[in-house]
Amino acid sequence: MFPLFKKELRTFLSSVIGFIVLSVFLVLTALFNWVFLGDLNIINSGYADYRPFFVIAPWMFLFLIPAITMRFFSEEKRTGTIELLLTKPISELQIVMGKFLAGVVLVICALLPTLVFYFSLSSLAIPEGNVDNGAILGSYIGLLFLASSFVAIGTFASSLSDSQIISFLIAVFLCFFCYTGFGSIASFKWFGALDSVILNLGMEIHYESISKGVIDTRDVVYFFSVSFIFIMLTRFVLEGRKW
Repeated sequence: MFPLFKKELRTFLSSVIGFIVLSVFLVLTALFNWVFLGDLNIINSGYADYRPFFVIAPWMFLFLIPAITMRFFSEEKRTGTIELLLTKPISELQIVMGKFLAGVVLVICALLPTLVFYFSLSSLAIPEGNVDNGAILGSYIGLLFLASSFVAIGTFASSLSDSQIISFLIAVFLCFFCYTGFGSIASFKWFGALDSVILNLGMEIHYESISKGVIDTRDVVYFFSVSFIFIMLTRFVLEGRKW
């Protein structure tokens, strides 16, 4: 599993596309939070509030993470190396976990440079350092949970097609629906008392809960469950190639 994990990291970080994907994420996030005028501009808010970053980051992840995961299995299928990989003395679950963990580490690599935004905000605060560190830490943890679920979804989408573009589009759709789709459905007054149940099926409400700085076990279990479900679905797809 770990050789596969290292291979995925090395392949992505050594490619031009990988560099472009990570750069686009960081540049767009910086522009929205520090340059473009609007509600997401941290400077214009007049407060040492890091919240705008955590508002825009999930929407950036909707495209960043599918771009990271789209080649995981699609490229293996296109080049025919998936059969060779499946004959190795490792299980389908280990193959999926190797690629999944590589995707999570790549997202962490994308997030680490954003700490520059935090230190910049902290230095601009009056008095210096007057920021809500607890809420910021909770929001980063929530972002990692959300990213992990998106990576699991993207890994599953990559296993469905030998086309990276199709895998990317499927992943974007599934991530978007899981993040905000259930909330949109719950906004309709058709389900009565079931509205809250449907709302809690979506990621957005759980992410916002953790972002308040309170780590609720229900939110943690939810994100682990979503990741587990899509990892198992990916494993099922791989096992199906042996039938």
